[in-house]
Amino acid sequence: MTNTIMLKEQNTMPGFTSKDSYQLLWNMAKMFSETTLIPESFRKNVGNCAIAINMAQRLKADPLMVMQNLYVVYGNPSWSSKFLISVFNQCGKYTSIKYKYVGDKNTDDYGCIAYTTEIATGDKIEGPLVTIGLAKAEGWFAKKGSKWQTIPDLMLRYRAAAWLIRTTAPELSMGLQTQEEIQDTHEKDITEEAKPVQEIKEKMASKTLEMPKQEPKSEVLDKINKAEAKAKETVQTKSVKKEEPKKVKIEQPAFDEQEDDEEQPPF
Repeated sequence: MTNTIMLKEQNTMPGFTSKDSYQLLWNMAKMFSETTLIPESFRKNVGNCAIAINMAQRLKADPLMVMQNLYVVYGNPSWSSKFLISVFNQCGKYTSIKYKYVGDKNTDDYGCIAYTTEIATGDKIEGPLVTIGLAKAEGWFAKKGSKWQTIPDLMLRYRAAAWLIRTTAPELSMGLQTQEEIQDTHEKDITEEAKPVQEIKEKMASKTLEMPKQEPKSEVLDKINKAEAKAKETVQTKSVKKEEPKKVKIEQPAFDEQEDDEEQPPF
């Protein structure tokens, strides 16, 4: 009986399949969230850590390695290209990715093709061709801060490998794009934010502001005197219109004649 319980505990894997597996997943996620070796998006966030652990289990990869290579770009989770390539090379179904360049350097026809061989069949598999002309047509090349202008060879390899993996073994990417793909294909362009500010500066620099003409000092004083006189008239008019107090008529009481004829007391 004891051996059966121990075997059951050993077979419990972190996940969402049972109460025990979920508790194990939560405990592991809490431990990872308290370390400083993981990226900031996972620190003090048990939920993000739990999802990363679950993804690592499906990829048969180390959870720490997954967290260190899972980035959030414009609110979307994404893989680093080097991590996705390493996962593909270690999956056991294909040989390591190789690259073939075409065209002449410093031209739009210069490009790269990523290819591999399926181990079970020996068939050679090539991914889509990625060229500098394609990067320019898609708007990746002209973006502000784009690495296509500084390290085009590396960007060609990363994009060619990502497209090969997505078309050959999409289960390895788990539906996520690479960090470089999201940065290139996202609609938001940093250069657009600076355009309105620049336009305002140019318009203000090209136009001369006209200052209002100042009136002569005598005219200003006349206006002030007129305003003061009008205010005094208003005050006087209001005081005249006040109601005068009503006069109250007081009648003297009538005395009887008998009272007048009363004899005065003798002194």
